[in-house]
Amino acid sequence: MIEIKNVSQSYVKGKKIIDNMNFTIENNTVFGVIGPNGAGKTTTINMITGILNIDEGDILIDGKSITKEPIEAKKQFGFVPDTPEMFEKLTGLEYLNFIGDVYKVDPKIRLEKIEELAKEFGIYGDLKDRIQTYSHGMKQKLLIISVLMHNPKNWILDEPLTGLDPKASFLLKKLMKEHAKKGNTVFFSTHVLDVAEKICDKIAVIDEGKVTFVGTIKELKEKSKTNTTLEESFLKITSKE
Repeated sequence: MIEIKNVSQSYVKGKKIIDNMNFTIENNTVFGVIGPNGAGKTTTINMITGILNIDEGDILIDGKSITKEPIEAKKQFGFVPDTPEMFEKLTGLEYLNFIGDVYKVDPKIRLEKIEELAKEFGIYGDLKDRIQTYSHGMKQKLLIISVLMHNPKNWILDEPLTGLDPKASFLLKKLMKEHAKKGNTVFFSTHVLDVAEKICDKIAVIDEGKVTFVGTIKELKEKSKTNTTLEESFLKITSKE
């Protein structure tokens, strides 16, 4: 479970990029955050993961404060950023073993998990190659495998489908739903509203640093007085007219 409590962040003094944000991501939930470009989605994720300091408020991950207990809090989640940046001089296998060492994954379980996931995502034959030779999509797959390998309860994914081929995209969406059904939490940002509509149990709409809606897609349609697609509801609720 991830709890965001009265959180604010200011990049420029006096101007709040995130303004008094409050919502809770329950266990057993695929939770999507959507919003226009520059709304604060990635900033929110960077605060949850401890990449960016919080000016006001706090964020709890399974009860651990990201500000007061950052190491313990970070043990509770796996994170896939929006850009696949990693140690590119390593081979794919070396990188996965490095992540396995960081999270103290048993070597036998680690190798089984790496083989299983790498074959599913179609990069098993590339693991001995240096990451610098990988395409963007291959790097994204490697990052995803590194997160799934240590099986964290909370998945935090920033635009995770970017760069993935259709097969890998389908697989990741399937794994996200399965992970939530096991009593865990999946939190992700996306611009692809069709994806959010198909797999999310709940969504949050962020606009200009403020949460304008939290709830189910059905509830959003009721609030926006539309009964067609999530896209139409989203456009109506974020309209400045």
